[in-house]
Amino acid sequence: MQKQKTMWLVGLWLLCSHWMAGQQIQVLTLDDCLEKAKQNYPLIKQYALIEKTTEYSISNAQKGYLPKFGVSGQATHQSAVTQVPIAVPNMDIPTLSKDQYKLYGELSQSITDLFTVKKQKENIQTNSEIEMQKVEVELYKLNERINQLFFGILLVEAQIQQTELLKKDIQTGIDKTKVAIANGVALQSAADNLQAELLKAHQHTTELKATRRGYADMLALFVGEPIHENTQLDKPKRQPIINQTINRPELRLFDLQKKSFEVQKKLLNTKKLPQLGLFIQGGMGKPALNMLSPDLESYYIAGVRLNWNIANFYTHKNEKRILANNQKLVDTQKDIFLFNTNLTLKQQNADIVKMQELIETDKNIVKLRENVKNTTQNQLTYGTATTNDYLIAVNAEDQAKQNLILHEIQLLMNEYNAQITIGNK
Repeated sequence: MQKQKTMWLVGLWLLCSHWMAGQQIQVLTLDDCLEKAKQNYPLIKQYALIEKTTEYSISNAQKGYLPKFGVSGQATHQSAVTQVPIAVPNMDIPTLSKDQYKLYGELSQSITDLFTVKKQKENIQTNSEIEMQKVEVELYKLNERINQLFFGILLVEAQIQQTELLKKDIQTGIDKTKVAIANGVALQSAADNLQAELLKAHQHTTELKATRRGYADMLALFVGEPIHENTQLDKPKRQPIINQTINRPELRLFDLQKKSFEVQKKLLNTKKLPQLGLFIQGGMGKPALNMLSPDLESYYIAGVRLNWNIANFYTHKNEKRILANNQKLVDTQKDIFLFNTNLTLKQQNADIVKMQELIETDKNIVKLRENVKNTTQNQLTYGTATTNDYLIAVNAEDQAKQNLILHEIQLLMNEYNAQITIGNK
């Protein structure tokens, strides 16, 4: 019996511990969300794939240093063979067979390739860096999407808090109206009017919570972990823009593309080089090297081989011009990118200044609306103000506070978006 009781207590303790763990407040910062989104985004898998592809390509290029070996063979029947057109006394000159055979292997080593493999490896590595940087550019675009969701949740949460304050003000009005009804200076319809407004505020809270869930679910997909109602998003501090120098990953991509064209120019120059190599060939043939011998014999040949494709000179100039034009195209794309980015940054800076001015005005409006509400609230107790007067004052104060909340969150979001535009994230 005692053992069963102990097991029951242990089970209850584990259940309570699990429930308390589920109720613990999880705190997420904006930087946490940005980092987790990058690690969880499917595009991140391309890094490993690009690295593997580069590794295989460089390994293949490295094999250019190794000698090449090939085996060849042929069997032929000829309509005629070489014959000596004179007769030599006391000498029998053999006649070759019209059926001839040859089987040989050749080991060759290109000397020219020893100088071009390094450039091929450099070209592969540069192309790999370009592909990596393209992934980095795409991942960087996540920042703005995460910002929108993160600050969207902060805005909704602030609106929920403000709606709770509105409910308290309406409830205070209901309490004071009940006192006025008891004193005979107000009707029950006045309290009903306030009660209806309280129900509307409850409905607004329900709508805001649903909106938060929608934003939270989308953010959860990006960060790869659930975001519950008890998940707290840490409101980031303001980040005034100090350095206006553009430092986006797109700029490094442009630089790598230009570097790639320089490497391609070096490779282009190697196409004009003569192909010089060493070789050794050995095998068996009938006939072999001695064309007059009718027997199957072994043989070998060793030497130097030179090939020079002069046709590469015909297209060399145009190919260099194409690379030069591509470099200019990249420069133009870079200029367009910087122009558009600076244009966006100027607009964001203007929005930041506008929000700062609006916030200062909002604060003054909130003070004035709060004074009017408090005065109307006192008048409500003595029947010198109607519930409609009070609701107008409460709603006006609520709207002023909502505007302040909206502009404060927008200011934060604009500052962080400007940091993303510059490239500081």
